[in-house]
Amino acid sequence: MSPGSSGHVHMQKGQPFYVKYREIIRRLMFLIGALLVFRLGAHIPVPGINNAALDRLFNANQGTILGLFNMFSGGALERMSILALGIMPYISASIIVQLMSTVVPSLEALKKEGEQGKRKINQYTRQGTLLLAFVQAMGMCAGLISQGITLSTGLGFYVPAVTSLVAGTMFLMWLGEQITERGVGNGISMIIFAGIVATLPTHAMQTFSAIENGQSTLIGVLVLIVITIAVMAAIIFIEKAQRRVPVNYAQKQQGRRIFTAQQTHLPLKINMAGVIPAIFASSLLLFPASLGHWIGSSDANASFFKRSLQDLALVLSPGQPLYLVLFGSLIIFFCYFYTALVFSPKEVAENLKRSGAYVPGIRPGEQTARYLDHILNRLTFIGAIYITIVCLMPMVLQTSFGVQFNLGGTSLLIVVVVVMDFMAQLQAHLTSHQYDNQSLMKKSTAHPKG
Repeated sequence: MSPGSSGHVHMQKGQPFYVKYREIIRRLMFLIGALLVFRLGAHIPVPGINNAALDRLFNANQGTILGLFNMFSGGALERMSILALGIMPYISASIIVQLMSTVVPSLEALKKEGEQGKRKINQYTRQGTLLLAFVQAMGMCAGLISQGITLSTGLGFYVPAVTSLVAGTMFLMWLGEQITERGVGNGISMIIFAGIVATLPTHAMQTFSAIENGQSTLIGVLVLIVITIAVMAAIIFIEKAQRRVPVNYAQKQQGRRIFTAQQTHLPLKINMAGVIPAIFASSLLLFPASLGHWIGSSDANASFFKRSLQDLALVLSPGQPLYLVLFGSLIIFFCYFYTALVFSPKEVAENLKRSGAYVPGIRPGEQTARYLDHILNRLTFIGAIYITIVCLMPMVLQTSFGVQFNLGGTSLLIVVVVVMDFMAQLQAHLTSHQYDNQSLMKKSTAHPKG
């Protein structure tokens, strides 16, 4: 090795941190900048809103579906900002397109066309997001007018308000795609994560105020914190757990080359549905309760329909026994439903058969599909029980210990899962960067200067 090459390698090893990891630092800075833009947009109000009336509305509707959407929007809904719709229209459009791709042959064919089909499906998702955002913005504006929260009515309010809300959702969708491409982590998940974390200081202040007012006890808060840490550890353990199905590849011959048999495994996660079941169950269950709270009445002179809606709102309030039973049942249902959408044992079995792979002791094809379906059903049951416990435990603890803390199990699950995904992708970028540096050093050694 020549002195020139030795000096070059020494310079590579002695690079400053910000030079050595320039690409990763650039991605992290882009992520931080994008989230700051998101938080700034959450404070830009929609034109024509009466803020005092808006505050009264949210104070009177605590524990309804408004609180759930406000959490995912990072408080933007409570301030009625241009990002009040949040990223929920995009999530709904994505799930609708996934559902349609299982029943519409043309969409199912697009899924199998690789990158080109994926781009086409993404285009349909964006168009669906635009349509859903427009419908939800119209409904939101109509609701604001009916509640007397707007300073004007008619087109003078609808046009600027609907335009602002739709533009805010489409901007968040674009920002999420930019984070995925140029930052670290999944962009949509990071936006939801930032929205939830942004409400933590408010929840903490409410908890301390409840202790001062005697509504909560310090011991109850400490117990809740300890249990929360334990639940977070359990979430990390379950999310990393896998059922590894052994897979063998038969010996193959191509020309004069013989490829020996290989052994690998098919990793199946315990929780394949992620946080989607909890979000869907919360939205579906809070909707009738919110409707009863808005329209129902406890007045004896009110109609039977309005009094029935008021009773429904009371029995479906978070923490009530019927709410807990229905919430857990819906989570289990959506776990099975969504897992069936994202993982097809029949398709996996066909792919294994085409590639010359087989599960030891199981015949390729239909028997392999039944075997994988049997394993998947057992894993989904465990995952459904796990998500149900995580989502219901904070409500039970709040009822038992009287702790006023609004960060629910759904929020905790989202935060932990997103952080785990972020760390995994950051580790992948670090590994890739280290590999690139080693390749560069080998090339420099092989072709020394001077």
